[in-house]
Amino acid sequence: MKIVIMDGSAANPGDINWAPLEAIGEVTAYDVTTPDQIIERSKDAEIIITNKTPFTKETLDQLPNLKYIGVLATGYNVIDLQAAADKGIVVTNVPEYGTYATMQHTFALLLELTNHVALHSDSVMDGDWVRCPQFCYWKSPLMEIYGKTIVVVGYGKIGSKVCETAKAFGMNVIAVPHHITKAQDNGIKFSTFEDAAPKADIISLHAPLTQETNGLINKNVISTLKDGVLIVNAARGPMVVEQDIADALNSGKLGGYATDVVSTEPMKENNPLLGAPRAIITPHIAWAPKETRERLIVAAAENIKAFLSGNIINKVN
Repeated sequence: MKIVIMDGSAANPGDINWAPLEAIGEVTAYDVTTPDQIIERSKDAEIIITNKTPFTKETLDQLPNLKYIGVLATGYNVIDLQAAADKGIVVTNVPEYGTYATMQHTFALLLELTNHVALHSDSVMDGDWVRCPQFCYWKSPLMEIYGKTIVVVGYGKIGSKVCETAKAFGMNVIAVPHHITKAQDNGIKFSTFEDAAPKADIISLHAPLTQETNGLINKNVISTLKDGVLIVNAARGPMVVEQDIADALNSGKLGGYATDVVSTEPMKENNPLLGAPRAIITPHIAWAPKETRERLIVAAAENIKAFLSGNIINKVN
């Protein structure tokens, strides 16, 4: 069984191993695969593992040996699912592996917006505290999140954990689920986004990217928000209109925007968020703790084992 990993360095830059997959078959792992290398590297493979390397209909037409594509992620939009299904190629994903890591990163972003830890640490290292006549100082206003209203868009595994954690911080939590079937859950209120957004001190995005959520935060929505609202995005970049976010940061309407994702990744040099005031951007690393990536590889191996046994799990096509 030949297994080819197309872009392995994202999940495994060398600090973990592919042992769960190597126990199944002969593994060839490439760090990165460019579009012109896909066919050559995949032509003999029965099983492909990919994260962001795309497999279009035209590509699949040239891979007669291929039986299975395992997406080393939750999102699988890089695969032409219909073309794969037409050819009898099974496509699976890993729907849950980074719930706690993403929740953790969400609050790392939020607390950076409210407490400015990096700003103050850099200031101390530059000698500002040594020169300070008082026992303390702060270079930017600090914000207590206790008692603040957070609107969490998405109430899946990650969104619900963010709600649970926000509640532990003493926040007033309003969740925006895909479908509202009841008024609340464990003290967490449910609402539509339109009704909840104007009440928010903080908005945290955790919904999948769909037609409904694409461009969810735009200039029209921003105009309805409280002045100084904070927005955290640990979902997908296109859920916000980045130019509108940048404009609102520059005008002072938004108190801050912290994101782990942008509309095009890797980030383009003309992204309007670059250099915007009160913007914090991390390079899509919410999923990246070592423990999380190890869990991801194990889950991908379990998907393959289930496929080989005829009891397919996590099939998306």
